[in-house]
Formats: sequence, structure tokens, C-alpha cells
Amino acid sequence: MTQPVTLIPGDGIGPEVTEAVVRIFKVAGVDVDWERHDAGVTAFKRHNQSLPGELLDSIRRNKVALKGPVTTPIGEGFTSVNVGLRKALDLYANLRPVRNLAGVSSRFSDVDLVIVRENTEDLYAGLEHQIIPGVVESLKIITEKASTRIAEFAFDYARRFRRTRVTAIHKANIMKLSDGLFLESTRKVSREYTDITYDERIVDAACMQLVMRPETFDVLLLPNLYGDIVSDLCAGLVGGLGVVPGANIGEETAVFEAVHGSAPDIADKNLANPTALLLSGLMLLDHIGDLERATRIRAALDRVLAAGTVRTRDLGGTASTTEFTEAICREIEK
Repeated sequence: MTQPVTLIPGDGIGPEVTEAVVRIFKVAGVDVDWERHDAGVTAFKRHNQSLPGELLDSIRRNKVALKGPVTTPIGEGFTSVNVGLRKALDLYANLRPVRNLAGVSSRFSDVDLVIVRENTEDLYAGLEHQIIPGVVESLKIITEKASTRIAEFAFDYARRFRRTRVTAIHKANIMKLSDGLFLESTRKVSREYTDITYDERIVDAACMQLVMRPETFDVLLLPNLYGDIVSDLCAGLVGGLGVVPGANIGEETAVFEAVHGSAPDIADKNLANPTALLLSGLMLLDHIGDLERATRIRAALDRVLAAGTVRTRDLGGTASTTEFTEAICREIEK
């Protein structure tokens, strides 16, 4: 049965890496019906809104979406499309697996960890105002409901994928009430998963340990702001944002996305690396149960990267987006 999937090409290099994934899926025989919708700058130019209602309706109807990078103006313009999607669809769990890829150079060779980030509250609730000129207040919102829900997601994920440990990351030594509530909620959940080891780290100490001994971590559970920062830090351990996938998951819908930016400086030059969005697409296939094709495509990507003869520029090669894509397609067809 054909699976309908909302496809959001995005801005900048988004359409190029999106087309690469569509091409690879077609060659692999993935049976999806892509329903294309604009978001971000492209949508704002065409529809005068960065997150059209038709897009949200499409995701609600199809249950899953694949999203390319979307530009977010800094300090002005429209609000973040990513944050808007998470709020509108209650995509409460941000999931980012981080592992070394064969042939991709990095400082570490044994990284295999998973970031689980609460996605709906904390400082990202966007509740801020100017008290007087020169003084701005931002409100950090932590609730028992959201903290418990994300903890249950992390422990369920650990059990399902045979992970052995969940580490809660916090700053409760300073923010005793807000981060304290996050820890209290997480501890309650941990008692229901006696097969999973549970521990806690203060966020600054955790960051230091991550850049010294990342192999000591397994599943990391974090509130929104810390999760945003730490997930990018972890991407740097394995080669950068161009080689890690991401997903935003709710009770009813899930949006799988490239976590890197839209890179407007190389847009339309056929230079972008589609690996991050492809890996996100493979997470989508796992999510909908097409494990066979996800495994085939993942193996083909690993062989191309391990061989090292066809690499995009960000990985030290000279291949174009098209050349890298076709190399993966050839491996799939073998």
C-alpha cells in the first residue's frame, strides 16, 4: 500500500537535497506518494505566511513528513518554522541519533548515542517581554506533564532499541525549581524501568565529558534549551550537522528533518551533501515499518562513504550533489 508523505523541500539547499532523497527512494523502490508543500521563505513569498495551514493539514492527514532545511531570520522577520511546527502539531519529542559513519573523519571513532530533547516548553515557549527599555525578561516554563511525557519517550526508546542507560541532563543545582521539577518527574518514570540504568549529569559537566569521553553516554534526556545546544555539540563529534539525522515526534504525527541550515551561499550550485536528510528519511522509513528498504539504503550509503571515492566538498571530496546521489543509487542497484 502506498504511503502518503508530506514533503517540505524548504529553502536554500533544501530543494536540492530533497530531490536527492526522492531520487534514492525511487531507485530503492520505496512506495511513497509525495505531497509537496512550501514552508519558510518560499512559503512567505508565495502565500505571505511561513507556515501555511494547508501544510499543517497535510501533515495531520498523512501522519508523517520529510522536511528540508528552512531559513529562520535572526532577530527579525517571521518566527521559526521549526518551532511553529512543533507547537502546532504537538511534536513533543526531538530525537537525534548520533553515530560515526564509515569513512567520515572525526575526532572520535566510537560514538553511538541518542539525544532525546523535550520540544514544547522551557525558554522556547517564547514568553518574553520588555520590562523597561534596556531590560528584557524571558520565562522558562517547565511542567510535570511535559517532563514526564519526554522521560517516558526516552525510556521507551531505550527499551525498544536495546539501549542500556538514560542520563538526564540538568542545571538543578542553580535552577532548583524548574530543573528540579524536570528531575523529579524523570526519576519517577525511571522507577518503572528497572531494566534501564538511570543517572544524572549537570549540563556543563556533561558537555565536558562529551568532548572527552563520548563513548560513556548512551541515551541523553534533556529539556529544550540544553537539548538544542547539546545535540549540535554531539553532531560535531561525528563530523558535523551534515551527517546526522533528526526527527520531531508527537502522539499523532512525526516530522523528519535535516538538522543543518539552509546554506544559501551554496544554494542552486549542486554542491550540497544530502546525507543528513537521507538519514532522516531512513528514520521515517523505520517509523512507518519499511525496515527492509531502510536497511538497503543505509548499507548503500555506508559503502559509498567507506569507499571514499565519491564525496561532497564538506567531506573533503569534489563530488556534486548529483554525483554523490547517483553513487548511492548504483550501490542500491547492485
